Amino acid sequence: MPAMTPTTSCAFLITVLLAFSDLLCAGLNAQASGSILSGTVVDVSQAAIPNVRVTLTNVSTGVARTVSTDPTGLYTLANLPPASYEMTAAAMGFTTQVRTDITLDLGAKLVLNVVMEAGDPNQVIRVSVSGSPADSASSAPGGNVSSSTVLDSPLNGRDWTQLATLQAGVTGVQTGTAEGGGNMERGFGAALSISGARPDQNSYRLDGVTINDYSNGAPGSVLGDNLGVDAVQQFSVLGSNYPAQFGRTTGGVINAVTRSGTNAFHGSVYEFLRNSALDARNFFDARIPPFKRNQFGGSLGGPIQKDRTFVFADYEGLRQSLGVTQVNTVPSAAARNGALSTGPVRVDPAISRYLQAFYPLPNGASLGNGDIGIFSFAGQQVTTENYFTTKLDRKFSDRDSISGTYMRDNSIVVQPDAFDELLTNVVSRRQLLTLDEEHIFSSKFLNAVRFGFNRAVAIEGGVSKVMNPMMADPAFGFIPGQFVGSIQSVPGLTDFGG
Repeated sequence: MPAMTPTTSCAFLITVLLAFSDLLCAGLNAQASGSILSGTVVDVSQAAIPNVRVTLTNVSTGVARTVSTDPTGLYTLANLPPASYEMTAAAMGFTTQVRTDITLDLGAKLVLNVVMEAGDPNQVIRVSVSGSPADSASSAPGGNVSSSTVLDSPLNGRDWTQLATLQAGVTGVQTGTAEGGGNMERGFGAALSISGARPDQNSYRLDGVTINDYSNGAPGSVLGDNLGVDAVQQFSVLGSNYPAQFGRTTGGVINAVTRSGTNAFHGSVYEFLRNSALDARNFFDARIPPFKRNQFGGSLGGPIQKDRTFVFADYEGLRQSLGVTQVNTVPSAAARNGALSTGPVRVDPAISRYLQAFYPLPNGASLGNGDIGIFSFAGQQVTTENYFTTKLDRKFSDRDSISGTYMRDNSIVVQPDAFDELLTNVVSRRQLLTLDEEHIFSSKFLNAVRFGFNRAVAIEGGVSKVMNPMMADPAFGFIPGQFVGSIQSVPGLTDFGG
C-alpha cells in the first residue's frame, strides 16, 4: 500500500494599491479589482463645472462615496463593488441632478456624464439610467454573469464555475475520471480552456485574491466542483487583452466577488435531491448502480449596524453515494495452479500465496484461451463535502472602510479498490482569507490595501476500511510492518494496488 502523500499549497498574496496619481484624470486609474465609474459634469453650454459634489450611494447598503469634480469637470469613483447605485450631483447655482438605476458589473469601467441646469439647488431632477452606462475602457473579450443568472441556472452539482462555459471561447477539458473531479497531480477542479489557452494558464480570483490550487490549476473539491452558488454576487470571464490589474496569467481570468449583507435581512434554505430512478444501465452493469446525491444548506445576510456594518454567511453540504461498476481481469482457478492452456507450469509458492490471498476468482466470462477471466462488482463511491463562507463589511467613516472574507471547503471521497478488498480515500481541504482596507485621502486620492491567504491540501492513499484482513497481515508486506505491496504490469491482468 503506497504511503499517504499530502500536497499542500500556501500562498500569501499582499497587494498594495497606492493611487498617488490624479484619480480624476480619466487616463490614470488605480489598479483595483472593483468597478470604476467616471464622467464629466458640464452645463447646458458644454462648459466644464468644477467642484461639483458627486455622491454615489449603494442602494442595498446605503454606503455612500463622495468626490468633487476637477477644473475640467472630471470625476472618478474607483474600487466599487458590483451593485445597483444612485448618483447625486450638486453645486451652488445649479439644480441637483440624481441618476437612478445605475448598475455596475464586476471589473467594469463605465462612463456617465451629467449636464447641470442653472437653478435652485433645492430643486431635484431625477433621471433613471436606461440599462448600464457605456463601458468605454474595456476591450477584453468575455462577459459578466449576474447573481440572478448564477442562482437561477440549473447547474449540475451547483458548481458556479460551470457558468464560464456560457461565454464565447470557453470549453471544458476532460482531465480526470468519469466519476468526477480531476486528479491530485493536476488538481481536482474542472479544467477549462479559455481562448485556446491551456487550463493551467488560467487565473481564478475571488474578491481580488488568486485561488488557483497547488498545481496552478482550477480550484475544486474531490468532485471537481466549487460550491457556494448562493454566496456569489457576480463573476466575470476575460478571454484576453485584459487590463493590467489582471496579471499573473497568459490564459483567461475568472473573477468572482462574494455577496455582501445589506440593510435588509435576506436568506434562503434549500435541499436538492438527485437519484438513479431514471438512470439507464450501461454495458458492463448487471443492474443499474444505485446513486443518490443530497445537497442542502442555507444563507443569511443582513445588517449588524444599519448603514455601517453588514454580514453574510453561507453553508452548503453535499452527501453523495455513487454506484461504480469495476471490471477487472484476474487469473482463472486453473491458471493460478499452473494449468495453463499452453501446458502446465510450476508456480513458485511465494507467488502462489499472493494469488490465493488477493486475486479473486473470475465471476464473469473467460477471456482468450481461458487462462484469465472477468471479475466485476458494483461498489459505492461515497463523498462528503462541507462548504462554508462568510463576509463582513464595515464602514468606519466616510474615509475608511474594511471588508473580509473567509472560506473553508472540506471534502472526502471513499471508494473500493480494484478487487473490493479495502476502502481507500482521497481528501481535499481548502481555505481562503481575504482582507481589503480602503482609505480616501481626498476626493482625488484613494489608497486600497488587500491581503490574501489561500491554502489547498490534497491527500490520497488513505485507508478507511480493510475488508480483506490479509491486506494488513505483516507476513505479506514487502516492507516489515507495512501493508502488502502492489503488483503491477503483469500482462493481461489488472494491477493489484496493495
